[in-house]
Formats: sequence, C-alpha cells, structure tokens
Amino acid sequence: MQIAGEMIIGRSAFFGKEGTMKAVDPSRNTEIEPAFGLAGAADLQRACELAEQAFDVYRATGLEARAKFLETIADRIMDLGPALIERAMQESGLPQVRLEGERGRTCNQLRLFAKVVRDGRWQSATLDSALPERTPPRPDLRLRKIGLGPVAVFGASNFPLAFSVAGGDTASALAAGCPVVVKAHSAHLGTSELVGKAVARAAEECGMPEGVFSLLIGAGQTIGQELVAHPAIKAVGFTGSRAGGIALMRTAAARKEPIPVYAEMSSINPVFLLPGALDNPKLPQAFADSLTMGSGQFCTNPGMLVGLKSDKLDAFVAAVGGTIGAKPATTMLTPGIHKAYVTGVANLAGIAGVSQKAAGQGSDAPCTAQAFLYQVPASEFLSNPALEGEIFGPTSLLVVCDDEAQMLAVAEHVEGQLTSAVHATADDRALAAKLLPTLERKVGRILFNGFGTGVEVAHAMVHGGPFPSTSDTRTTSVGASAIDRFLRPVCYQDVPSYLLPESLADANPQNIPRVVNGELVWNS
Repeated sequence: MQIAGEMIIGRSAFFGKEGTMKAVDPSRNTEIEPAFGLAGAADLQRACELAEQAFDVYRATGLEARAKFLETIADRIMDLGPALIERAMQESGLPQVRLEGERGRTCNQLRLFAKVVRDGRWQSATLDSALPERTPPRPDLRLRKIGLGPVAVFGASNFPLAFSVAGGDTASALAAGCPVVVKAHSAHLGTSELVGKAVARAAEECGMPEGVFSLLIGAGQTIGQELVAHPAIKAVGFTGSRAGGIALMRTAAARKEPIPVYAEMSSINPVFLLPGALDNPKLPQAFADSLTMGSGQFCTNPGMLVGLKSDKLDAFVAAVGGTIGAKPATTMLTPGIHKAYVTGVANLAGIAGVSQKAAGQGSDAPCTAQAFLYQVPASEFLSNPALEGEIFGPTSLLVVCDDEAQMLAVAEHVEGQLTSAVHATADDRALAAKLLPTLERKVGRILFNGFGTGVEVAHAMVHGGPFPSTSDTRTTSVGASAIDRFLRPVCYQDVPSYLLPESLADANPQNIPRVVNGELVWNS
C-alpha cells in the first residue's frame, strides 16, 4: 500500500488542507516523504459528528459481529506485510525484531478483546426478579453495562503499533461498543496511515457504520485539545508525558460535560534490591538489559534502584559498570525525545550528592542515547524532589539506604508508579513482607525477581497505577480489564420484555454468564 499523506474520516481518505508536516527518521535526523496534510476544524467536526451518529448503531451490533470486526482488523494489519515494519523502523529507529514483536502484540490485543466481547461477562448482566408480595414491593430490576460513547485516542510515541492507531485503547474502546477518533502521533505518520487504512478497510468489510473509526493528523497540541473539548467525545485514552496528560485532563474537566481521561503518564518503576538477591550473579546483566531495552523508552523502564548499604551492594554496582559499559548507544524515537533525555541526564548529574557509577558506550550518530547509572544517598533522595522525576531513556538512579527503616521510608515517599519490582530470596521474607503493603498502595503491578519491561497482554494484567503514573488508579490500559474504562452501568426497571436488550432477556439468547437474584448463573 502506497503512503499518500492522508487522514481518514469515516469512509473517506483524503489529504488535509490546513498545512503539511513530515515524519522524521531519527537515525539520520532527516525528514521522510511524503508530506501529510493536516486537519482543520471542519475535519475534526466531521469526524466527531460521524462518530456520534455511529454510536447507537455500532453499540447495537451483536457480540459475534463486533468480535469478528476486531479480528478482521488484526488480519488486515497482518496483510500489510513488510511494508508496515519497514515504515515503522524508518520513523522510530526501532529494530525489525522489536517491531515485528509489537505487531504481534497489537494483533493479539485485538483478538483478546474479540474473545472478551464473545464471552459477554463485560456486560455485567444482572437480574433481580420482582417481589410483588413483599412490603414494600420490589420492582423487576435488570442491569447491564453499555459503552460511554465516542472515544478520542492519542497515539503514543514509544509504541507506534501497540499503543497507537489500533493499539490497546482503540481495541478496548471498540470492544466496548464505542466509536474511536484517533489523533495520529507526529512521530509515525506513515505507520499511522497504513494501520488506519487497515482499520477502515476492516470496518467496511464487516459492515460497520461510517464513523466507527476516524484518523486525524494535526500539528502541535491544538487538534488534540479541540478533540477532547468536542461535545461528541465521551472519554479519552492517552499515553505520553505527565504535562501532556494533565493538559488533556484540564480540558476535559473544563467542558460543560466533563469526561474521563485515562492517561498513562510518568513512572520511574522502583526496583528494591534486598540483600539475599544480590548473591544472584545474573542480576547485573538482567538489570542492564532491562534498562537499555528499546533505548530505555518503555514506560516500565527501571528508572530507580533501592538498596541497603553493604559490600554486596558495592559489588553489584561494580558488576553493573561492566554490563552497562558494554551496551552501545542506540537511536531514540525522535529528536525531541533525545534532546529531553540529554537535558534530563545533565540535570541529574548536576545535583549535589549524585555520583555516576556506570556509563554505556557513546556515539556521534544523531539522536543516540548513552546509558547511565547514578547513585545518591537515601537521605538526599528523601529531601530533594528534583531526584524523583522520570528520565525517559536508559538512565537509572540507585538510592542507597542506611538501614531497613530508611528503605521503607523511600518506598513510602515515592509517587504512584506503574510497576515496582522486589528482588529477594526466602531469607529476605521479613523485609519483603514489610514492603508489600506499601507497594500495594503505590503501584499497579508488583513483580518479584523480574523487571517490569515485559507487559503481557492477558486477562490478569494491570498496566496502571496511582497518580502520576496514570490519571485514574482504578483502571488499566493493558489486559482484558481495559474495556471497563469505556463502559457505564444502566438499570432497567419494569421494562417490558419485548424492549429488553438481549443480555437481559429471560431466555438469555446471548448465552452469557449472569447474576440472577444474587446467584451466578452460567449460560442459562
């Protein structure tokens, strides 16, 4: 498929008329053809109107039809073949193997949500029979969940496929019965067009209403803010910086009808190194591999280590010097991200009490990131807020604690996080048990003897956490539960049987599990 610089509104692909922009190859720091036309106010209005018109039709589609739509999107993405991977490599600087794996994850997410749609549990179908003889009488009450309405999705810079046009936010919103309007990320415009046209093709093949999907391309923050402010939009999915997420949250809160923003933002993902784990000779290499994976541009990157002062910790740091020292500098996603990384590292290195302990290999190539490990006493960390900020890239800060009490104080001090890892053995059981309750309050996913840079797409996965890691600690952006973000409950009281939705009909034609008079009933 040839890339034409087009956006998609409903069933139309066209070149925007409000100026142009080009993607950038970060490995060369040069622009990539073609130019992409930008959306204007009329284009945004048209996309939102079509999404609003499509909502009632789309949410009324049967479970099988909606599931098949999601699976067809996955099939059409795979049909793009090598062209998609080649363009994504050019726009992101990411290697082929990484992007092929990300494409697989993207399609697996779509297929996971197809399964979620089919099993029907997401509807939370609940029936309480009328009790006319009771005093006072109880009416017939039935509950199900429906989609919120059209959802605005923002493509992420660090995952051009899995958190972008057809990524987890889009997949879960479509599964919930919500049309989607995507704002493409300016870093991967061609990748977005290819995937967007695959989604549009799937929608047409499956007979979905026009407006179930649109893809907008716009410069700067203007088009994004206007999208969130549009009254047709009922929820927002966002992955990016804290500043960007908070800006969207403010816009959403200031609307006449405020709407939820599900923003995944900053996280330093603290890793607690308990004494017994430091005997593991593989730990320094595992840490270096996690830190530098994808040039450190994972939202679950181990940006902070916490350990107890000891000879074993010193030996670990010395070993990390070798493992990180062997890591080559690698290309970052965009010139802007690279500039922010260089600035962040320089600011960290300039803070009193911070010392450099390890450095990766440097490079004169454009937009490349050198890996670093810095160290600071816990007393300095606890007293200086400047040490808590996320550095988006392959740099981590080791916080050295004098004793267990100080380690627990550090755990209590950190902000909300997506993940936290504890490296421990059975000998560390008492300290680990003290840490666990604090981490439960602070993070969305707790790992033992691993690193958070692997996020499995599964039913039990949580990719969320307390602010500022996300804007809503009750939700996840990865895993089957992500559908819950875009649903709301509706109760039907004494509604005639001929008007009830299928999920609440007495005969249960959808054959889904339901709660009937307080009892879980499967498939009847």
